[in-house]
Parts: sequence; structure tokens; C-alpha cells
Amino acid sequence: MKYFIFCRDQLLLTDKGELPIGDTPPIRLEDWQKTHPLSEVEGIPCCWASIDMPISEKGFQMVGLRQSYSLLSLSDYLMAGKAYELLYWDTNTKFCGVCGAPMRFHTNISKRCTCCCKEVWPSLAIAVIVAVQRNDEILLVQSNKFRADYMGLVAGFVETGETLEDCVRREVKEETQIEIDNIRYFGNQPWPYPSGLMIGFKADYVSGELQLQRSELTKGGWFKADNLPNIPSKLSIARLLIDDFVREQKGQDLDVKGF
Repeated sequence: MKYFIFCRDQLLLTDKGELPIGDTPPIRLEDWQKTHPLSEVEGIPCCWASIDMPISEKGFQMVGLRQSYSLLSLSDYLMAGKAYELLYWDTNTKFCGVCGAPMRFHTNISKRCTCCCKEVWPSLAIAVIVAVQRNDEILLVQSNKFRADYMGLVAGFVETGETLEDCVRREVKEETQIEIDNIRYFGNQPWPYPSGLMIGFKADYVSGELQLQRSELTKGGWFKADNLPNIPSKLSIARLLIDDFVREQKGQDLDVKGF
């Protein structure tokens, strides 16, 4: 059994940066700290659990979920993300939203009210992210939510009743005042911070002068492939989109460290 044990957003790993594996939990769990089953990773059953205090025992370390990306295999990292999303969902669905009675797990990914039998499942926050290209330049912006000095891509959450393409157009217009066209799907990425799905697109500039929405963005501009500012790490789909732009322009991968 592989154990995905979290204390808030900190994941328990061995001192070698690996997930604990064994027939029993690697640490003592209290009666209320139950393990919950996940699917398998490479043929090994997995489960998750939540603890109240970080572990400081010899042989173990607590690592942030984002930081675990550089230590775990991709399949283990994705499962860690799923485990964290389920933990977050479990924390926020203790009681029924209809009658207020306690909720109990019904399946691995659903709960049922102990009184009115209402069932709930984890929900995702859907967001789009887009690489806008103007000839041989890409539009990069800095969100005021970024904690470090780097630049990424225009992104935002999908609103009710909105198509993904409509959301791409709206977010670009709201944040930069430019018009785009030729919107095409690039890829998607689970974003478990805490429960998102990022859907990536590429688009072409049509018209308009760049005017930043200062309530959302700190700075922004057009950049060529050989003159990029600090950019996101390879963890994010933003980086995949930027790397794709560089490959199209220069025929090679971008070999820089991101934030």
C-alpha cells in the first residue's frame, strides 16, 4: 500500500523523498484519522489520510505538494494531487447543505447525508489559460497573485453558462483589452491547489492596444522567444504553452529554470 498522508498541504515522504509503502501505515494514526482508499499506481493500491500535526520522526520529512513534483514520479504526483483534493473536499463537506445532518462516505469519491440521503461528489473549479501570439511574439503577464517576480499567461475561471472559448475571449479582453481569434485547444492539467482543472489554449492576436487590468495584473508585454523574462516552472501548463511557443520559433526546448 502507498500512503498519501497530509498535514494540511504538507505531504509525508521518507527522508529519501519517496512515498511510504507497506502493509500498515508508516506512522501511528488515531482512531479518527482513518485511511481512505484511492485507485492503484503502477499496480500498487493507494490510500490517503489526514493528520493534525506535522511529523518530525527520523526517517521522514514533510514536503509541500508543489515541491513534491520534483521528487515524485509523475504518476505519484498526480495521485498526491487527487488525494489532496479529496482531503480538501472531505474537510468542507462534513455536514449536509440541505438539512445540516452529518455526511458519511458512500463511495471512495462520494458522500451521502445520514438523514435526507442527499449525495455529493467533489467539484472542480474549471479555469482556462491561453498563449496569445502576435507574429513572433507571445503575450506574457504578471498576476498580482504571483509570489515571485516572474511572468505567465492570461488565465481565469469559467463562468456559469459560458463555453471554454467564450471564457478565453472574455478573460483576454478583460485583462488586456485586445481582441483574439483562432482559438485552439492545447491540453489540460489537474491543478490541485486545492481543486482546479486548467485547460490550455493557443490563440492569435487580432487587434487592440495592450491595456492591463490593474486589479488583476502587475505588468505585461509582448516577448520574442530569445528575450523572455522569468517564467513559470515546468510544473505548470503555462510553462508547457510557453515551451511550445519557443519550439515553434526556435526549434528547440527552453532550458531555463522557472519559478
